[in-house]
Amino acid sequence: MRVFCEKNLSYRFASVSTDFMIPFLSFEYQHSAIREEAMEVFQQFFDSQYYVLGPQTTKFEEQYAQLSQAKHCVGISNGLDALQIALRVLDVGPGDEVIVPSNTYIASALAVSYVGAKPIFVEPRVDTYNLNPEELEDAITSNTKAIMPVHLYGQACEMDAIVDLSKKFGLAVVEDNAQAHLAQWNGKVTGSFGDLNATSFYPSKNLGALGEAGAITTNDDDLAHACKVIRNYGSQKRYYNEVKGFNARIDELQAGLLMVKMKYLASWTAERQQLAKQYANLLQNVGDLILPVSAQGATHVYHLFVVRTNYRDKLQEFLSEHGIGSIIHYPIPPHLQQAYADLGHKKGDFPVAEMLAETCLSLPLYPGLTEEKVAVVIETIKQFFAENG
Repeated sequence: MRVFCEKNLSYRFASVSTDFMIPFLSFEYQHSAIREEAMEVFQQFFDSQYYVLGPQTTKFEEQYAQLSQAKHCVGISNGLDALQIALRVLDVGPGDEVIVPSNTYIASALAVSYVGAKPIFVEPRVDTYNLNPEELEDAITSNTKAIMPVHLYGQACEMDAIVDLSKKFGLAVVEDNAQAHLAQWNGKVTGSFGDLNATSFYPSKNLGALGEAGAITTNDDDLAHACKVIRNYGSQKRYYNEVKGFNARIDELQAGLLMVKMKYLASWTAERQQLAKQYANLLQNVGDLILPVSAQGATHVYHLFVVRTNYRDKLQEFLSEHGIGSIIHYPIPPHLQQAYADLGHKKGDFPVAEMLAETCLSLPLYPGLTEEKVAVVIETIKQFFAENG
């Protein structure tokens, strides 16, 4: 019997640690900006005696649908549940295949597994890190039921090509929009392209709750209704259950807090983009660094600013020694995770994803991080390459 150590599963963000002069992530600026409004939401929540599926959820769903340029939003308990419910509502199940990027966070693949389907990994573009539409058609079989593009690190996928291919083969599209709130492809917001689209509001996201929360967006009335039923035990009338559903509802508190944060999201996104521009301008031609590239037609909201270097581990250690936090997203691609050993993949099967996993490093970037501190990060990186060139 395998025993798991709970201390390794703590969700107090180590990246916010005061051990770092410049942490990878800090909520201090955002929380100070919304503190009074958040406290008012807490009080209203406490006094309202509506805790689940009340008026705050309804208002939040209306506002997030508008933000996403979608007709409907369904508040869900978290991003993984949102992905899973979206697939179930689209009748994806045993014997089906769903195409997912080979370099995504494992939640994308887990959602496919949870409905009994098989994740089929397709490589990303080496420059944008997003799903490569040119690789998709070769992965489609008679069992393919859906494509799940992931707008990784905050950049919109090339959605026109993906949607066109889905129509050609009669496939559903489920966007994983957890990292790309407000990103656009050719002027259209992510989370509005697919049949159903899922997002996470995990606290570290660009639009983050103060706990677990997620949502599904869609322009289809019937699919929205089905998502609302399945998230609530398969019931639209209490104690009358139409299908085998889940308890996967967003709570009133998180809905209220997210509405507060939505008012600031555009300005916080602009801050992220300005800091990313500073990194990009001043890290050109430094060592062997490869900087983020955006596809023509895509906007990037910089959930993460990810660089690549063959000296990744040494650079991370150097930054840490100089009081600067950083994180590796993600050190092991899904096909090499022990959880997916049953698929029979081996090292070398998806070389682009594996190369990214071995060379990517995420630098500090968040609202409230000052240009002066970004300059310190940049100078420290330059120092590292000067000493290790």
